[in-house]
Amino acid sequence: RSPERWSMQMNNANARNADGGKIWRQLKDNLVGYLFISPWLIGFLVLTLGTMIYSLVLSFFRADMMSDAVYVGIQNYERLFRDKRFWKSLINTVYYTASVPAKVVVGLIVAMVLNRELPGIRLFRTIYYLPAVVSGVAVAILWQWLLHPDFGLVNAVLGYVGVNGPGWLATEEWAMPGLILMSFWSVGSTVVIYLAGLQGVPRHLYEAAEIDGAGAWAKFRAVTFPMVSPTLFFSLITGLIGSFQIFLSTFVMTEGGPNNATLTLVLYLYRQAFLQFRMGYASALAWIIFVLILVLSLFLFRSSALWVYYEGLDSDRR
Repeated sequence: RSPERWSMQMNNANARNADGGKIWRQLKDNLVGYLFISPWLIGFLVLTLGTMIYSLVLSFFRADMMSDAVYVGIQNYERLFRDKRFWKSLINTVYYTASVPAKVVVGLIVAMVLNRELPGIRLFRTIYYLPAVVSGVAVAILWQWLLHPDFGLVNAVLGYVGVNGPGWLATEEWAMPGLILMSFWSVGSTVVIYLAGLQGVPRHLYEAAEIDGAGAWAKFRAVTFPMVSPTLFFSLITGLIGSFQIFLSTFVMTEGGPNNATLTLVLYLYRQAFLQFRMGYASALAWIIFVLILVLSLFLFRSSALWVYYEGLDSDRR
C-alpha cells in the first residue's frame, strides 16, 4: 500500500470515530434532558393525555362509576343537542366570553397609563396587580357582598349619584352582567403583560413618528398597537379559553341561578358528573367544550394574520 492511500484510510477511520462519538454525546445529552423532564412528561401522559383519551371513550358509554358501563354509541351526543339546559349554558358562556375584548382594551388602557414615568407609579402598578394574587373563592365571596342589592357597596355608590342600583345576582337580567363586572377585578394580571410589551417598544420608532409630525393617536396606531399586537393576541387567546372554562365564580356566587341565568358549560358539566353521576354524558359535554374552544382558537389564529404584527416574520415576507 502506498503511504498516501494508508493516510487517507486512517483519516476516514478517524472521521467515522469522531462522528460516532459526536452522535453518542448528543444521544447522551438528549437522554439527560428527557430524564430531567420525565416528571412532567409522566404527569402529562398519565394525568392529562391519558384522562382525555379515557373521557373520550367514556363519552360513548352510559356510566355512573358505581356500576358497569353500558355502551350507547353517540346517544350521549344526540341527547346533548336536545338538552335545553345545555343550550342555555352555552348561550350564557358565550355571553360571558363576549366581554373578553373589552377586558383586553381596558387592560391596555390601564397599562398605557401605568407605563408613564410619574412619581409613585410603581406603587400604583403594585396596587393594580394585587387583586390577581387573591384566592378565587375569597374574591367571589367579596363580590357577593359588593353586589348585594340591599347593602352592597356598588349599589351604595350608585345611590350617591342618584342611580337606583339593580338587583345584580338576585335577578336574571343582571346576574351575568354582575359576574362580568367582577371579572374586571383581575385585569391587573394582564396589565403586567401589557406593560412588558409596551416597555419593549423601541424608543426610536416614536422619535421617527414625531419627526414625521405624528400625534398621539397616530403614534398609537402606527407604532404602539403593531408592536404590542402579539401581546394582545396572547391575552385574547388565554382570555377566550379561560372564559369558556368559568366555574368558580358561578359555583360560589350563584350556583347557576337565578333560574339558570348564570349556568355555564363547566358548571353544567360539574352538575352532570358529580351531582347526578352521569359520567358518560359529562364526558360528552367536556369534549363539546374542547371542540368549541379549539374551533374559536383556530379562528383567532387564522384572523391574526390581519392584525398581529411579527417584526421578524413580516420583514422576511417582504
